[in-house]
Amino acid sequence: MLSVVILTKNSEKYLEEVLRSVTFADEVIIYDNDSIDNTLEIAKKFKNTKIFIDKTWEGFGRQKQKAVNKAKNRWVFVLDSDEVITEKLKEEILQTIKTPKYEAYFVARLNNFFGKWMRHTGLFPDYSIRLFDKTKANFNERKVHESVETKNVGYLKNYFLHYAYESIEEFIEKQNKYSSTGAKPNKLKAIFSPYWTFFKLYFLKLGFLDGWNGFIVSKLYAEYTFWKYIKREKK
Repeated sequence: MLSVVILTKNSEKYLEEVLRSVTFADEVIIYDNDSIDNTLEIAKKFKNTKIFIDKTWEGFGRQKQKAVNKAKNRWVFVLDSDEVITEKLKEEILQTIKTPKYEAYFVARLNNFFGKWMRHTGLFPDYSIRLFDKTKANFNERKVHESVETKNVGYLKNYFLHYAYESIEEFIEKQNKYSSTGAKPNKLKAIFSPYWTFFKLYFLKLGFLDGWNGFIVSKLYAEYTFWKYIKREKK
């Protein structure tokens, strides 16, 4: 009844824990972008995995849709290779797809930044559509910050876990790539938007309740905003 879809690219770090959390699914689609680490060896340990290798890269939106198209079941849950489904969410998913009321469902995500689970700073509940009927919903073609497009959407109560960043260096490296891919050059926004981003996350989104990590994350996202608006758009 359920297919779990996971994009991978040198994803050995958390993949075994991720795959253990989705053994309840009928199948797990591993859509790999030419990994050179132990990603595929780890995936092969699990009987419900189906591995597809795609050496091309067309951006997150298109890649995820190509992966979803490989699923045999109508209902899919799209998971990243550093995200883990909790036991409570597992039970809710299975109950939901038995008698679905909606075509798709927003699911909350609890993020771990630098060893701390972030419950504020705009990082929780961090909703996105993850569970959906693939015949009635699909990903847009955005290269980054992609999303599922559909109209009839509900919400699940439980959340999954996301091991976002272990270090500040890892955050800077990844956000530097994202800001290059999604660059939107705008000098005026480059000047003012970073200040608004910090104010919103640290004060309006109660980042100060996450302690020192809340300050760091707010500051880093403000810098990411600056990079996004100061870089040249890639053709």
